Amino acid sequence: MARPLRIQYEGAVYHVTCRGNDRKDIFKDDADRERFLRILHQSVNIYTIKLCSYVLMTNHFHLLLETPHGNLSEFMRNFNITYTGYYNRRHKRVGHLYQGRYTSVLVDKDAYLSVLSRYIHLNPVRIKAHEKTPLKEKIRLLQAYPWSSLPGYLSRKKKEPFIVYDLVLGEYGGDTDKARKAYTKTLHAEMAAPFDMKREVVGQSVIGGAAFLDWVRERFLETPKDRERPSVQGIRSHVDKETILKTIAKETSKDLAALKSERGPLRQLAMELLYRVGGLTGPQIGALFGIDYSGVSQERKRLRERMAEDKKLKALHDQLMGMMLTIKI
Repeated sequence: MARPLRIQYEGAVYHVTCRGNDRKDIFKDDADRERFLRILHQSVNIYTIKLCSYVLMTNHFHLLLETPHGNLSEFMRNFNITYTGYYNRRHKRVGHLYQGRYTSVLVDKDAYLSVLSRYIHLNPVRIKAHEKTPLKEKIRLLQAYPWSSLPGYLSRKKKEPFIVYDLVLGEYGGDTDKARKAYTKTLHAEMAAPFDMKREVVGQSVIGGAAFLDWVRERFLETPKDRERPSVQGIRSHVDKETILKTIAKETSKDLAALKSERGPLRQLAMELLYRVGGLTGPQIGALFGIDYSGVSQERKRLRERMAEDKKLKALHDQLMGMMLTIKI
């Protein structure tokens, strides 16, 4: 079977799944689940991912997310490695935790976002053990299931800070109580007639309406030239790198030449801003500073560690980030 396509672009939305190796459990207990969610929270922040929905099952998980920077591979690589490292250390094991690479399906945001969110949230009652469970009992079990983003969709009081609710609830009018009631009503109705995702996915890689599928084929599949073109839909505006570097130079007296030779927090800060608000990828930033991609990742990690201890550095980061956001607006 051919490997599914990996299509990435700024603003792309994906349904992501990852299963345990040989279908074995990836969570031994609630401590594992809690650590998984902490790592997920940290990772979506680092890679500026918009996480819409998630569910943790015994031997797999589902995510529904948007990638403003077109960086799904970077995000998933870091996230899966980090959790696997934790899991192996805690349970004194070695080797792969997951069954191959993660699976991702590119999603037509306009047509399937809320559909797939509900599909994810229904997972706890879609298992064989609940095939004959009465509807009312399924609803009770679903509402009581703690390892899902669903509680925040049922009640604003249970919202989680790293979930972006308005993307899905926008179909129902926004992040409101009225929208949540409508979402819940649709969710309950789909228990009796569940969405069959496998039948809808095209080529193991894309799910969407005819217009979206035609756009994907035109932009990414028909010719090498088209594959390399950036998306013209869903692209989020960024501050150009020259503006970022000029702003940093004005505030710190360090131009690009000085930053290249800088072996400290200012160079790390420049890399962070170029990634988060400039939209540059790790390899692009590495080329700019004369280091490889892994070096960029390490430098950004060191910056986060330093800011946790250095309040002045954190204040400078926040100041520059605020200036960048003002420029973007």
